[in-house]
Amino acid sequence: MASTAQVAAPSWVLPEVFDFEGQQVRFGAIGQGPPLVLVHGTPFSSVVWRRIAPYLADHRRVYYFDLLGYGRSEMRTGQDVSLGVQNRLFAALLDHWGLDRPDVVAHDFGGATALRTSVLNGRAYRSLTLVDPVAIGPSGSPFVQAALHHEEAFTGLPAYIHEASVRAYIQGAAHRPLAEEDLRLYLDPWLGERGQAAFYRQVAQMSDRFTDEVENRYGEIRCPVSILWGEQDAWIPHDRGRQLAERIPNAEFRLIPEAGHLVQEDAPEAIVATVLGLL
Repeated sequence: MASTAQVAAPSWVLPEVFDFEGQQVRFGAIGQGPPLVLVHGTPFSSVVWRRIAPYLADHRRVYYFDLLGYGRSEMRTGQDVSLGVQNRLFAALLDHWGLDRPDVVAHDFGGATALRTSVLNGRAYRSLTLVDPVAIGPSGSPFVQAALHHEEAFTGLPAYIHEASVRAYIQGAAHRPLAEEDLRLYLDPWLGERGQAAFYRQVAQMSDRFTDEVENRYGEIRCPVSILWGEQDAWIPHDRGRQLAERIPNAEFRLIPEAGHLVQEDAPEAIVATVLGLL
């Protein structure tokens, strides 16, 4: 069997469009069987699952989508792309797909989205796998903090400086250097006038209040929960994962060696093995 590093979907496409409050959200689905949903984080898109989804699709109907304001979903001036809207989007998508108690795998900002959707929107999951999730504050790298407080200045950066900054930022999420073709998949949606504005828009809307309001309710989650954390995560220290595991009944915590925040790139096989174990 080939390693997950060698396998990807033949072409990562999001052929379907969901209208969410007058905004277009792109999604796709592959495989057959009970439902499993993949939720990406920031500053990524659903393409982060390209090496993982094909394996899971051998066992489940796998749904994936680009969060509002990310990837191929709509980006527009004045748009709310905060965690305060993404859980409502996720709940609406689950209703649109007609899914009840799907298995859910969520990374980073997507972890907060999945947790908020369960706690605030009352959605139940069959299982929940969290990969380096944003769940306990405070959060945000020095780069994010600078952009957070100076959105207008960063939005107006020359394109080449913006590209270099975001390139370095994304590269810092992985423990091993990303190949250029992989890095471009994450970088390209944030380039150009629209993409650059969208990048700093989502940064400017980051706030710990969205995790603060649900942190004391994680004990309400009753499905099996597995928390994976890259041991070399330079974005969020892995002690946050241990704290999270203590707040969720019977949650399991696992450190992934030789992996950074972007476990999907550094050790995709660890995610596949964990999810298949839960299934």
